[in-house]
Amino acid sequence: MGKIVINENGCKGCALCVNACPFSLIRISDRINSQGYYPAELVDPEKRCTSCTLCAITCPDVAIEVYREKKARVEK
Repeated sequence: MGKIVINENGCKGCALCVNACPFSLIRISDRINSQGYYPAELVDPEKRCTSCTLCAITCPDVAIEVYREKKARVEK
């Protein structure tokens, strides 16, 4: 599991990430950012984001960072 962080002021609201998310966890906000755009926002209360990176790959403004949880190492 993981999460994404969207740079609100770097996002122009093109919605490519909205269409790319396989779980429909991203939407366009109803707030306007400092650039005058409606940015994308993550809506994931159930922590379903898998950090697949599809949103970040499709973002033409490089406004999305993807974070993955580190898995614990199992000692033998």
